[in-house]
Amino acid sequence: MHVFITGGTGLIGSAVVAELLSAGHTVAALARSEASASRAEAAGASVLRGALTDLETLRTGAREADGVVHLAFGNDFSSPESVARAVAEESRALAVLSDALIGTDRPLVTVAGTPTAPGRASTEQDLLPTDGPVGGRGESVNRVLALASQGVRTSAVRLPRTVHRRGEGGFAGILTTAARRAGVAGYPGDGTQRWPAVHALDAAVLFRLALEKAPGGTSWHAVADEGDAVGDIAAVIGRRLGLPVASVPQESFGPLGPVFAMDQPASSARTRAELGWEPTGPSLLADLENIQP
Repeated sequence: MHVFITGGTGLIGSAVVAELLSAGHTVAALARSEASASRAEAAGASVLRGALTDLETLRTGAREADGVVHLAFGNDFSSPESVARAVAEESRALAVLSDALIGTDRPLVTVAGTPTAPGRASTEQDLLPTDGPVGGRGESVNRVLALASQGVRTSAVRLPRTVHRRGEGGFAGILTTAARRAGVAGYPGDGTQRWPAVHALDAAVLFRLALEKAPGGTSWHAVADEGDAVGDIAAVIGRRLGLPVASVPQESFGPLGPVFAMDQPASSARTRAELGWEPTGPSLLADLENIQP
């Protein structure tokens, strides 16, 4: 299968590209910069130069592919305005990618986040939130999944709050960056709230499985660790950096503060049973031991 991928040079995307190539697929990667293009080519992918805002480039990439994996997102969470821009940009891009595949029965795998379910771990059957700082992403994903009735084999891989590799990535990575800046390994609330996690290489396998065999209109959970207490995550970060560990106001984390403070464990039982996905990478707490002081 010839696959067009957006976001193919980031922490997750580079793992997905490697997984697809190792499985015998060919990959064309959207690359905004010369550096990104060089990384994609070094990995073995061909390159389509452009950004997520270059809608005609996206249309061309999708039309020329046997399947599409969408991962790109403007990860600027510094202000509500920057988050809103990124959500709107992704919505427009997904609309173009979807439109190019209508009536083809080709797969389109997009990315989402695991939802929350009060008092329990969320499952693949739970609905995505459509409110809050990134609620617009849920609306975009829902629109994509609905296109299964129009001849697009759509699916969504829901990623947990931390996708990690070598101690970097996701919400835990944000905590690490904040700790280096503030001189304290901080966490919001009392630290008992739980975040799910997955190693990037394991997430990559699930993207490939969804591309190859997920039925249209389905959602899957790339969850290896159902929920690590945020206080435990911060404790490892503090020990590795030689910093004190303490609760800090959720406002310290900007627009994502309310999300950081939520208890949000997630299950992948259905994903494992139906797609045969079995994560094998290290747990988040083990991988955080790779943080360099």
